[in-house]
Amino acid sequence: MVEQEKTKIARSLTGTVVSDKMNKTVTVLVERRVKHPLYGKIIRLSKKYHAHDEENGCHEGDTVVIEECRPLSKSKAWKVARVVEQAKVI
Repeated sequence: MVEQEKTKIARSLTGTVVSDKMNKTVTVLVERRVKHPLYGKIIRLSKKYHAHDEENGCHEGDTVVIEECRPLSKSKAWKVARVVEQAKVI
């Protein structure tokens, strides 16, 4: 009998870090554009996710990719996969 490996493809989202005040956790704002079902206008919908940041390397304004993972706490089931772009400090 041949054993088949089940590889689960993790969902990933790209967003902006809006809060890094918690230890090993960041809040990521993910925006998406959808067409209104009746009027056809393109509207922006946004949602915030808590994501695990093991190294505390993300800061406000960074653009990050987050991946779905097992639940780590009541509100945290995503982890930071990589930082796409660092925030520009003025």
